[in-house]
Amino acid sequence: MERPSGVTAISILFFLVAAYLAGVGFVMLVSPGMVSMAMGAPLLGGLELAGPYMFLLVAAFAALVGWGLLRLNNWARRAAILAAFAGFVMLIPSVSDAAAGIHMGELIWSGLGIIVRMVVIWYLWQTPVAEQFSKPAKST
Repeated sequence: MERPSGVTAISILFFLVAAYLAGVGFVMLVSPGMVSMAMGAPLLGGLELAGPYMFLLVAAFAALVGWGLLRLNNWARRAAILAAFAGFVMLIPSVSDAAAGIHMGELIWSGLGIIVRMVVIWYLWQTPVAEQFSKPAKST
């Protein structure tokens, strides 16, 4: 069964998020105070206040979803949709704040984050893509 290239791109995105969060989490564990917890705010939406272990936990979740997407597991498609939607909801206040305060840089980055998350949801929700996840794996 051929994996759609969009699914591969989304799984790579999840792996990049996992690598970033794991890296920041490990640096926070090894050298406390070297990096700010705010470095995870765009991806964790308030959960960064729980400390480096939350960074590592979310990194593990993102890596697991990325791996599941590569294997075309339907649970991973659903988890990716839910994670993207949760990220979308968590970015709404920052977009609103940036628009009200006319902070163009923050508005552009937050708006781009919303766009990426909505593209992930839209792509994974399409019937042809969803059907790829529901096909049984070929046995050799």
